[in-house]
Amino acid sequence: MSDDIIDLRRRTILSAGALVLGFTMLPRRALAEFNGMGVPPVANKELAGSLQRTPMLDAWIKIAPDGKVTVFTGKVELGTGVRTALLQVAAEQLDVAPAAVNFITADTSLTPNEGFTAGSHTMADSGTALLNAAAQVRALVVQGAAAQFKLAPETLKTSNGKVIAPDGRTMHYGEAVSGIDLHRAAQVKSPLKNVNDYTLIGHSLPRVDIPAKLTGGAAYVQDMRPPGMVHARVVRPPAYGAKLLSADTVGVARMPGVLKVHVDGNYLAVIADGEWQAIQAMRALSASAKWQRGPALPSPANIHATLRALPSQDIVIDDRHGSGIKPVLTLKRRYTKQYVLHGSIGPSCSVALLEQGAMTVWTHTQGVYPLRAALAEMLSMKFEQVRCIHTESAGCYGQNGADDVAADAALLARVMPGRPVRVQLMRDQENQWEPYAPAMSTQLAASLDASGKICDWQYELWSGSHNERPGNAGKLIPAQLLAKAFIPSPSQPMPMPEGGGDRNAIPLYTLPQAKIINHFLPVTPLRSSAMRSLGAHINLFAIEGMMDELAAAAHADPVEFRLRHLDDPRARDVIERAAKQFGWNQRQRRRDHGFGFAFGQYKNIMAYVGLAVEVRVERSTGAVHIVRVTAAVDCGQGVNPDGIRNQIEGGILQSSSWTLYEQLQFTPEGITSVDWASYPIMRYSNVPDKVDVILIDRPGAPLLGVAEAAQAPMAGALGNALADATGKRWFDLPLAGPQLRS
Repeated sequence: MSDDIIDLRRRTILSAGALVLGFTMLPRRALAEFNGMGVPPVANKELAGSLQRTPMLDAWIKIAPDGKVTVFTGKVELGTGVRTALLQVAAEQLDVAPAAVNFITADTSLTPNEGFTAGSHTMADSGTALLNAAAQVRALVVQGAAAQFKLAPETLKTSNGKVIAPDGRTMHYGEAVSGIDLHRAAQVKSPLKNVNDYTLIGHSLPRVDIPAKLTGGAAYVQDMRPPGMVHARVVRPPAYGAKLLSADTVGVARMPGVLKVHVDGNYLAVIADGEWQAIQAMRALSASAKWQRGPALPSPANIHATLRALPSQDIVIDDRHGSGIKPVLTLKRRYTKQYVLHGSIGPSCSVALLEQGAMTVWTHTQGVYPLRAALAEMLSMKFEQVRCIHTESAGCYGQNGADDVAADAALLARVMPGRPVRVQLMRDQENQWEPYAPAMSTQLAASLDASGKICDWQYELWSGSHNERPGNAGKLIPAQLLAKAFIPSPSQPMPMPEGGGDRNAIPLYTLPQAKIINHFLPVTPLRSSAMRSLGAHINLFAIEGMMDELAAAAHADPVEFRLRHLDDPRARDVIERAAKQFGWNQRQRRRDHGFGFAFGQYKNIMAYVGLAVEVRVERSTGAVHIVRVTAAVDCGQGVNPDGIRNQIEGGILQSSSWTLYEQLQFTPEGITSVDWASYPIMRYSNVPDKVDVILIDRPGAPLLGVAEAAQAPMAGALGNALADATGKRWFDLPLAGPQLRS
């Protein structure tokens, strides 16, 4: 096999003679016990991270007789650098070189079921599990070597995959562990290395996924070219609910290179020898197709009124009753957010192969196990007959078309057994059919007492689902289009403290009296699901905007006002560090320049971020120029400082794009944001001139997720900076545009 072909079976091959066989798959009956993240039930709540649900050490680490180490994680690389960080954690505690580790991610035949890679959980869940599992395995290796050396374990050292005796004798891990069975449950307490001895954790190792991406290597699922592969393209309906009346399947089947035209109800696709042949056939098939239109979408101009009028499940997520202090001032505001595209740079892609009764799917899903469950249901196959292997693609940070196109590939592989089938969506298909970040509406009333402190906080939000990921076949668009259609399972709210639309809706600030209500909308007119930070984006935009307004009413500096209402020392620390580094107290007033500050702890349980922004507004055009951003972040023990900075910087830019520019365009007839011209995103010319990220490292502290920590504070800081620059506050996202002209 040539070097430029991805080996379809590369993850099935482990070192010959490996010590253990693996872990037990979750039985079908346990599915009822899955929680909202699609993971197995808790086996031992006293264990660390994902060990709670997958406690056997050999599910995470194997050591072959020749000493080679294989490490497993159920989490996936989405462009955030977690593959490198997780590798650092395991290699640090094992005392092996990262390059010597065979690191396997998210494969339903090999790795633990860790549900979805989402919600900044990877380091907190998988990182913590690997930290402890690796430390326990290293201790077992030392124990095995001690027995063979006939020495006390405490007299031995480990280095680079070897156990070293005081007299200079060495033994590689494979020899040392030969009498030890790693198929055992993890212990509650782990013999972790002293943090002062860390040589990998806390250091910026180069990312292992970057070289192939920079050099044009086989880095993505789109790059796969296995022998015998055929290409497929699908024809999606023009709008939700459309019914297929007819299509020229006979004529298209005669086109050059076409192997098959597949029709099943409203599902329409072509398979061809070559990719361009498949595209040409798809275009001809699409042009010939006649559809009966589905129900009209609501008017975009009235979308928030429409949402607020829909039936809702009303959930009180916070209800505090204070001492009845009389307010001297009450501010009432309403905030809105539009539907937002994931806008993945590369349209979704998948490769599937049906061979000897087994379906293998290479996919950039964020949850291989939940997707496997959905595909097995759709295909009427047993779980063990379906294998999902994560293979990278353009990151989406939420649910884009990855799961849908995996279903396309599986359906078409079923009608072309023995041949790998590659399906890639077209740009308009990706945009029109992905699950969008929901449009949201919120309202907030907050009061000050005579001393200038907040005495009451009343907040309500209206949002559709932020969690429609598969697990149920009906969540997949291809399964919905079949003649024997699958019905999506009912939408359910995500429980706090994670939350969905209500994520970060409870302020971390000290509030003597508060009531916060989530009006969850089980059915909304547009398909929606997870987008990075979920409801935190608008909730902190609203909270931090109100904090600035209340500070002004109390004649207080915005930073000082926040500190006045915070008891958490780590929260205060990031605010003070960001303000100091930014020079908040030395900021100078200039025409059309504005300064904004915001704070948030993601989900109130993960990384803390304090963030200051300076913007300049071009009054003649309404253009917004971000002059500089300073962020301070505390994510506990930092594993890869460069990776943490990457995520904070990326979150700042991504949030700037959402907050200033992004808005899905649609009409009653359907989605019209079909390309980059009809869906504006931040351009290179809009990138901040300067971004400074300060890391507050806390060696030995729990790992806190950081990938989604900056998005919401950046929205709040931008809103505050624009209000400062223009003298007027804006409540409806996106903020940039003609309204800023003067």
